Amino acid sequence: MKQYNLKNPKTIYECSKCGAQSSKWIGRCLECGSWGTLSEQFVKERNEKQKIISQAEIIDLEKIKSQNLARMATGIGELDRVMGGGVVPGSLLLLAGEPGIGKSTLLAQMTDAINKKKYGNIIYISGEESPVQVKDRLERLQCDIKGVQFISETDVEKIIPAILDNKSVLVVVDSIQTMYSSEVLSEAGSINQIRACTIKFLELAKENNIAVILTGHITKDGSAAGPKSLEHIVDAVLYLESQSGHDYRMLRASKNRFGSVDELGVFEMTAQGFKEVSNPSAVFLDDKVHVISGSVVGVIMEGTRPFLVEVQALVTKTVFGYPQRKSSGFDLNRLQVLASVLTKRANINLTNQDVILNIAGGLKVNDPSLDLAVCLAISSSFLNQVIDKKTVVIGEVGLGGEIRQIGKLKERLKEAEKLGFKTAIIPDTTISCKNLQIIKQKKLDEIVRNFL
Repeated sequence: MKQYNLKNPKTIYECSKCGAQSSKWIGRCLECGSWGTLSEQFVKERNEKQKIISQAEIIDLEKIKSQNLARMATGIGELDRVMGGGVVPGSLLLLAGEPGIGKSTLLAQMTDAINKKKYGNIIYISGEESPVQVKDRLERLQCDIKGVQFISETDVEKIIPAILDNKSVLVVVDSIQTMYSSEVLSEAGSINQIRACTIKFLELAKENNIAVILTGHITKDGSAAGPKSLEHIVDAVLYLESQSGHDYRMLRASKNRFGSVDELGVFEMTAQGFKEVSNPSAVFLDDKVHVISGSVVGVIMEGTRPFLVEVQALVTKTVFGYPQRKSSGFDLNRLQVLASVLTKRANINLTNQDVILNIAGGLKVNDPSLDLAVCLAISSSFLNQVIDKKTVVIGEVGLGGEIRQIGKLKERLKEAEKLGFKTAIIPDTTISCKNLQIIKQKKLDEIVRNFL
């Protein structure tokens, strides 16, 4: 039997999945629970006498010359909005999303847009597809392939010298899960490999002022080890999300060192690639054809952009004991609160009523300005009264039934006015619109009594 020196072991066992180490071999990794993933590794003994550490260099920030780095604008308005105006030279970006959602398509269109502006050489690296497949996609999307170089390699130690020799301004890596470094003794796609490769691309970007864009796959619950473990390394994290039942894609920034994380980009997936949706309000209100009770239009904000959404409510008498509360696209806990406020403050007795709420279009919203629209939709369905389809409702509802102020009200009203709405129900404030009738209210019970 082998003997192990636990104080300074010469042999360790390392998990190829999570990188956990053990002094002896075991069938199952104690950290990630994977079976048969521990392999024997040899560790060199350290000679403390020969260990020489040089002190860190102290840099005087006052002596550093400031650089005003111009962003590489893509010309794709929705993409530039989310990124803060374009791609910053020397930045490392991560584009994450579910497999098949359209990350490679968006990258191809972004590469083509930057290539047409002649910023410099562009290298497209793919470890998943062959050069023929990438060329076919670019041609299908009607991209200009002249000036775009391609590398079909997964070894980072071979890729980086080729990039430096080509003097590129933009590097696209599709995807980071397929890359590996020979300096890390684990299989490609493991956490250690993904982190090591990302750090090498980070050094490449910062030292040579090259913009690098990585793609990463995640599962539907966002629990994949790849992108989630890289968020603290990269400069910006962009998530591409899909809307169920629609060909629309939402691009959000969960982290952005060069811009806001509140912006939202909306795209439509077509046979020719992504198309910008410059007016999301009109898209999500297209299905509003019939005027029915329980339907109210509200305005939400995504970053600096307002757009209108339809709130639908259905109130029916409870069949089995405890009344049910169901919501799609709206916070269920918030719905419980608003239902209680309606019962207590507006005399809308929902104690024996099931309340079902839906945000049309499959959207998921978390904006308190939608509270008043939700309350009026519930009241409209309960009383079977119709609210005019040209009326927009904006406001937050407090526990006392008061209508509270919200931010960016002027921008919301301008969006409603642009789409042809005639009336707006808002909190009591000093604001006016030229072509929009403003109705100011202080209490929830007054609105229910006056309009329903």
